[in-house]
Amino acid sequence: MEKDLIKQENHNNHLLIRHKIFIMNNELLNLKPANLWKNFAEICQIPHPSGHHSEITDFLVNFGKNLALETIVDKAGNVIIRKPATKGKEKCQGVILQSHFDMVPQKNSDKVHNFEKDPIKTMIVDGWVTADGTTLGADNGIGMATALAILEANDIEHGPIEALFTKDEETGMFGAFGLKKEDIKGKILLNMDSETEGELFMGCAGGVNMNATFQYKDDTEIPEGDVAISLSLTGLKGGHSGLDIILGRGNANKLMFRFLKMAVTDYEARLASIDGGTLRNAIPREAFAVVTIPAEVVDDFLDEVKEYEQLLINEFQEIEDSIKFEGNISELPTTLIPEEIQDDVINAIVGCFNGVVRMSTNMPTVVETSSNLAIVKSSEGMVEVIFLIRSLNEDQKFFLSSSLQSVFTLAGARVEFEGNYPGWDPNVNSDILNLMTRVYKSKYGTDPKVMVIHAGLECGIIGANVPGLDMISYGPTMQFPHSPDEKVNIASVEKFWDFTIEVLKEIC
Repeated sequence: MEKDLIKQENHNNHLLIRHKIFIMNNELLNLKPANLWKNFAEICQIPHPSGHHSEITDFLVNFGKNLALETIVDKAGNVIIRKPATKGKEKCQGVILQSHFDMVPQKNSDKVHNFEKDPIKTMIVDGWVTADGTTLGADNGIGMATALAILEANDIEHGPIEALFTKDEETGMFGAFGLKKEDIKGKILLNMDSETEGELFMGCAGGVNMNATFQYKDDTEIPEGDVAISLSLTGLKGGHSGLDIILGRGNANKLMFRFLKMAVTDYEARLASIDGGTLRNAIPREAFAVVTIPAEVVDDFLDEVKEYEQLLINEFQEIEDSIKFEGNISELPTTLIPEEIQDDVINAIVGCFNGVVRMSTNMPTVVETSSNLAIVKSSEGMVEVIFLIRSLNEDQKFFLSSSLQSVFTLAGARVEFEGNYPGWDPNVNSDILNLMTRVYKSKYGTDPKVMVIHAGLECGIIGANVPGLDMISYGPTMQFPHSPDEKVNIASVEKFWDFTIEVLKEIC
């Protein structure tokens, strides 16, 4: 009985928190287009990190049913809502408005926030909507809100509409992989998951996850006289490992292991634990390690920590502005990673590829191939290292995967690949591309930029599962997705909305 009361009290507290934050988020309701921002404010109330989709699924299903629209949840967990054509457009081609309903859960280390229970608190700052120390979820909440606003509108001309909301895009594109062609009726797909207004994307990179695992038996013999030092590297910007990889931002894992190699070589350091990065598709912003060193070198070692912090500040002065590298004496650990495993892990991580590996030869400003050293984490008897490898070229994706596999296999790790997904081959003769280019030029007096993106979009997977779709990806302007600095430009959202409405009117 007491447990039930506590559980009910906790539930009531979360409802109260959501209500308070909804009031704070009411400022979004003053923005235009009103229905889009109303829907986005509602989405921000609903916890929907990847892997936790029951509440957002229920919300979408109820939304469709409340409008008396055909609404289904397919076997993969995707939600599809169908709206008939407006009068006179019944024979036009069906349009799929596609977005994903999960968000990346990232927060600053000093922020208390439970993504599985707490709503997102939004703020308006200098013409942008952002969040309070967490990811905002504009990726892909704005796409969702747009589709919902179109579904409920009575004053927009369009042919048959399918709003397709896919599950768990951020962690493996599982919804897109599970989509069946018999569940889709439309012939044109508008993917609303790109992040620069005025750009139309007609192709994207493919990707694959690489997991390297070092297994061992914990070393319980701590060198006599050693002192434990906790190391923390924080304040990096991180960001989307596809979109932001070209910016040259610091990778917390790479930078931490650069220091650890020096610590082992010069100070006889022993590694007890490592914890860097949280998501395969986010550039790691923070890394934490515990080492032991001989007591007599502690002062020199801590001076070395300060010098390394200044070195990083100098190296990244045009890119990063809040780097902190700190070392503090801490409680002695009970176990260490065995010395030979420690050395193998450090050497492999210091020696592996990370960042931009190759630019496109056809499009010199576009990254062709990259790797993101996303996660390095130790637990009892194991160190796990996770990469996300991307490329516009399948051969280069295979070559980089093979190169990283070789490095970690030589270091003694077990290497496995998973989540391989195809790229999206550009079609320069696309009818929807030509129509959207014409509409944009007519409406705004300038040509949109036609692009290929280094990020992984669901278009490649959906196109493989539903052959014959004519596809474009586009969206409003966002910055720093997958990081707590994520923000979306308000003026670009209104422009994105107006453009979308005009495109739907022109499609037939």
